[in-house]
Amino acid sequence: MAKVTASMAGTVFQVLVEVGAQVQPDEDVVILESMKMEVPVTTDHGGRISAVHVQAGDFVNEGDTLVEVEEA
Repeated sequence: MAKVTASMAGTVFQVLVEVGAQVQPDEDVVILESMKMEVPVTTDHGGRISAVHVQAGDFVNEGDTLVEVEEA
């Protein structure tokens, strides 16, 4: 199980995946917003999304887990 974490503190602008979705390495899974900049967060692992821990509007700190990927 791989965890995708926030690369910086900010507000979750958009969640691009849902539980059960298949993702490829380097695919965007969440977009964070900080200081009016939108920053995509990508997964390093391919597989199936097993958990989504955030929703749009949530504030996250750097290192917080956003989604979990069950590696294929």
